[in-house]
Amino acid sequence: MPSDKKLLGAFGEDAACRYLVRRGYKILGRNFTCRFGEIDLIARKRGFVVFAEVKMRRDDAHGAAAEFVTPAKQRRVIAAAERWLQLNPTDLQPRFDVIEVYAPQGLDTKRPEINHLEDAFGI
Repeated sequence: MPSDKKLLGAFGEDAACRYLVRRGYKILGRNFTCRFGEIDLIARKRGFVVFAEVKMRRDDAHGAAAEFVTPAKQRRVIAAAERWLQLNPTDLQPRFDVIEVYAPQGLDTKRPEINHLEDAFGI
């Protein structure tokens, strides 16, 4: 049985995925994992392939969710994206986004608040 943390993470990723689709993004992948790291969501829109790190929180009492995407985490996401691009060649411009999902009632939250930080970090 999945842990509460995993269930909340999946809830946040599902919410972020729906958010991107509503805004015209095409989802290319979810939870891409390689020896370098993991990418929560991979999407495309216009001339970009977007590698999105999703951060789920109940609130921002301990800081904004995006603050938890540390430089070390950024390096792992970038390395995983480079691997994904080797496996999936594209002419699209890579972009690294962070999607904050706030769900005060956890899994019972009907409408999580979502903040999409485009181009949040780069190579």
